[in-house]
Amino acid sequence: MYKLIAVDMDGTLLKEDKTISDKTKKAILKAQHKGVKVVLASGRPIEGMIRYLEELNLTSEEDYVLSFNGSIIQNAKTKEVIRKNILKGKDLMYLYDIAKQVGVNIHAFSSKGCITPRMSKYSEVEGVINNIPVLEVDYSTVQDEEDIIKIMMIDEPEILEAAISKLPKSLYDEYTIVRSAPYFLEFLNKDSSKGTGMKALADYLGISKEQVICIGDAGNDLDMIEFAGLGVAMGNAFDEVKQAADYITKNNQEDGVAHVIQKFVLAG
Repeated sequence: MYKLIAVDMDGTLLKEDKTISDKTKKAILKAQHKGVKVVLASGRPIEGMIRYLEELNLTSEEDYVLSFNGSIIQNAKTKEVIRKNILKGKDLMYLYDIAKQVGVNIHAFSSKGCITPRMSKYSEVEGVINNIPVLEVDYSTVQDEEDIIKIMMIDEPEILEAAISKLPKSLYDEYTIVRSAPYFLEFLNKDSSKGTGMKALADYLGISKEQVICIGDAGNDLDMIEFAGLGVAMGNAFDEVKQAADYITKNNQEDGVAHVIQKFVLAG
């Protein structure tokens, strides 16, 4: 019997208009009534998840949330941090230098919000979807030991693709690097990912991996899908995510999350 379901948001839980369908809401509620924990696992900060947590009634002291691709795990009501692995200002300067060398824009998340040395449409998108400030900041003013939660190289998909091919291979040993969208490449603490986050949360809750379902669509969902007892790729998922999954559901416009819950949780 499955006891924990982790659901990615963009491209998975959310339709293209960033809403949750009534069918999906009802399926999640039925799973909760059956005693199954449902956890949102997103690359977003918690500020960009709150209205969806409230909409799904996932805001009690028994609810948890993975934000920033598993960099932070916290209680949805009390905001108590269960696990936190983040970066520092010195990482930002290091990756900023590399971003300039390979010719892409960059932004990062700090206690101030989203900070960028130069505003771009993709930084503006972060502000809008997550309801957080986006600030132009001279990165030379960032202190080496300042907390930086995650860093992102951002640009047009073809520009970012070319830049990725030029990145030093050593970066993959120093950071967790995930492609969360065609225009986003994310750099996290090496000990952070949705997969390591879900393992930590499952251990904290005393739930075995065999009792976990993880559902996602993009590169940042890959290792949690590999971790889960049942790893599920959306019908609209990246090819490499589909290849790693145990099951491929319908796409995010066709209530793919609801389909999984009905088939593997409610039908039993």
